[in-house]
Amino acid sequence: MSYAAKTLLAFGIYLLGLGSGLVFVPNLMLGIFRISSTSEVWIRVVGMLLLILASYDILAARAEFRPFFVWSVPLRLSVMAFFLAYVLLGFAPPILLLFAIIDVAFATWTWTALRGEDSKRLERTA
Repeated sequence: MSYAAKTLLAFGIYLLGLGSGLVFVPNLMLGIFRISSTSEVWIRVVGMLLLILASYDILAARAEFRPFFVWSVPLRLSVMAFFLAYVLLGFAPPILLLFAIIDVAFATWTWTALRGEDSKRLERTA
């Protein structure tokens, strides 16, 4: 498995944990981050979506589907813009930015791995 694939695999595992928590013990997860508890289904729907995204990441990593790795970087970086807007507009508490920081860190890790692999590929062809 390439280094870039490993970064996406790690992100997928992170999403599996987060998604599982939101599906099975949502109020515990919300409480950890000082977000109000809810009895509405929306939080479990978010968890289910995270589990699906985790599956995409893990399957793409295992298949070495490099185009997916490349596509995922700007999309994961966009999470910061959305979450920052939600916080600034008063729709969400600032703790939400912690999740955006994690997404940015993982996306940057993948981007760095992809660049390193591109550099090695160029060196071999030169």
